[in-house]
Amino acid sequence: MIINRLSLVAALAAAIMGSGASAQTINLTGVYKCIQMCRGDLPAYVTQNGTELNLLTEAGMPSRAWPDWYSPANRIWVDALNLSAVYSPDGILIQFDNGTIWQRDLPPAPPVRRRP
Repeated sequence: MIINRLSLVAALAAAIMGSGASAQTINLTGVYKCIQMCRGDLPAYVTQNGTELNLLTEAGMPSRAWPDWYSPANRIWVDALNLSAVYSPDGILIQFDNGTIWQRDLPPAPPVRRRP
């Protein structure tokens, strides 16, 4: 009976700890435009593969990023910049702790066709 409870506790702990790294549910891949505290005029790029992210900043600086250890569901840690960023639930905005904000550069909506 004690062994069964220990097994159950160990399994629950492993499930909780294992889910932290995979808590990021949104794909941030895309082109972003810096809209505040920009360090350059280039578009920023995010490429996501699982929980690993590759960033190219508006200043042309490449970096790797991954879900932030303390809040993996809505924050990333950017290695080369040595700072964290929070992203919106829809992935439209990424706000860095230094005040820089990126907005996803979405293509314009297709024109509405009216019937004659």
